[in-house]
Amino acid sequence: MNGKKEKGNPMAIPRIEKVVANIGVGEGGEKLKKAEKVLESLTGRKPIQTLSKTMSKEWGIRKGMPIGCKVTLRGKKAEEFLKEALWTRDNRIAEWSFDENGNLSFGASDHTNFKGQKYDPEIGIFGMDISVTLEKPGHRIKRRKIAKKKIPKRHRVSRDEGMDYLSNKFNIEMV
Repeated sequence: MNGKKEKGNPMAIPRIEKVVANIGVGEGGEKLKKAEKVLESLTGRKPIQTLSKTMSKEWGIRKGMPIGCKVTLRGKKAEEFLKEALWTRDNRIAEWSFDENGNLSFGASDHTNFKGQKYDPEIGIFGMDISVTLEKPGHRIKRRKIAKKKIPKRHRVSRDEGMDYLSNKFNIEMV
């Protein structure tokens, strides 16, 4: 192997493990309910609330207080949502949006940019963060209960591999 990718090896091809859409509103109550409604209409899944981990007197946040919501998508649903989210960004992503493990994170400033979404004055406008996690087949060994092992460096998705995979699959232009 000597560091070269084998063209015919299916275990060397990255895949989308999950896509997470997150809306942080900073407070609970009515605003959080509206954000949950937006995420549910975009993804078709029921969002879960995210809780604060720290306390901040200046923001009026206590530990354990609901401050946002998120949805995790996998499989076909994740690819469809990612395609729509990239469309709102004109299929242009900055290179610094990728981390050293090939994962991608970017923001969508307005939920009404998604197809089929219209502005509703009762709901308002919400932006969201979208995170895409990539991995190669065989990553189950780091999550299983028996004989758990680390993923070797040669089998991890690199930054360049993640950029190549997503640009080829979704026709993304790197800026």
